[in-house]
Amino acid sequence: MEYNILKYIHILSATLLFGTGLGTAFFMWMAYFSKDIKTLTHTTKHVILADWFFTTPTVIIQPLTGIWLMIILHYPFNSLWFALVIGLYVLAGLSWIIVVFIQYRLHNIIKNINPKHEIIPREYHMLMRWWLCLGVIAFSAIMVIYWLMVAKDGLGHALMR
Repeated sequence: MEYNILKYIHILSATLLFGTGLGTAFFMWMAYFSKDIKTLTHTTKHVILADWFFTTPTVIIQPLTGIWLMIILHYPFNSLWFALVIGLYVLAGLSWIIVVFIQYRLHNIIKNINPKHEIIPREYHMLMRWWLCLGVIAFSAIMVIYWLMVAKDGLGHALMR
């Protein structure tokens, strides 16, 4: 029973992490391409809120439930599988933390634009490029982790020496 509940929470959390990331990226890009200051201000604010309400809890829940499941299943912590998962999770997490700071900066830039001029500054465009690159890195790392969760049997017991 404990295993099934943990696995359910782990999968649900992974789904929320993936869905929130993909959803906020979509809305952020649509707002960016609109070039509308009000839309950008509104969207960046809500993307930041979504990260706090949805992404942050899942980022915490994922390793806790994952490690707990490993203990229940007696998966070795010195396995190649675990090293890959942890390495990719740290990569995704560091990318995401930087992205969050970028989102705050984007929001502050856009909300302080003079409505009469409505010109999006260069810094905003540069930060959006960084936001995209780091988002692609984090998203790719998460996709590989998903694959590793599905295909762990092949790597789960291969020990690192």
